[in-house]
Amino acid sequence: MDLQTSRVKYALAGASPHCFGSTIEAARPDIYTPPPPTDKSIRMNPLTHFDDQGQAHMVDVSAKPATLRVAVAQGSIRMQPATLQTILQGNAGKGDVLGVARIAAIQGAKRTADLIPLCHPLPLSKVAVEFDTDQLLPGVVCRVTAQTVGPTGVEMEALTAVQVGLLTIYDMCKAMDRGMTITDVGLLEKSGGRSGHWQRPADATDTAPAGDDQGST
Repeated sequence: MDLQTSRVKYALAGASPHCFGSTIEAARPDIYTPPPPTDKSIRMNPLTHFDDQGQAHMVDVSAKPATLRVAVAQGSIRMQPATLQTILQGNAGKGDVLGVARIAAIQGAKRTADLIPLCHPLPLSKVAVEFDTDQLLPGVVCRVTAQTVGPTGVEMEALTAVQVGLLTIYDMCKAMDRGMTITDVGLLEKSGGRSGHWQRPADATDTAPAGDDQGST
């Protein structure tokens, strides 16, 4: 089988000049990546986490081929300028704030199926966590890239990781700033699966196709 190369490029629309942008490349010679559907009706499936009787269930994905899935999510936590300076100087009473938050985000991605009832447990092949301190917020921006080879997507893992990472920052700094606010958490980009590639539009007002939830990609 020919080499299939999945290239994911992303940058947060509307972010301050301090925010980061990068390119992720993943090459797997043994993974088949199907082309996105041309029939738009395929993208308009009803909610798949309910059966014919309206009861919640875990979607059966056993018949789906294993494909390379990548999801990128991002969020931020706003805080007082003095709190941000404490993080930057490494003077927080509980230790290395961003170092601990990075590990927490990775752990959050791995435990997503325990937190979100109908998510499938996935064998994650990569979880990358990046933090950017932004003086204009002021606060910290967290971005997570999650990757797997499987029958369903990793959007929930990326989103969960972002929020667990930001919650950890709150926990480690709440003694000095209880007014911190977690905000702007969302999916930036996903690739793989039946619905193919999706990237958040520049105006950040559109949402992902209806077929992008677990069990439908």
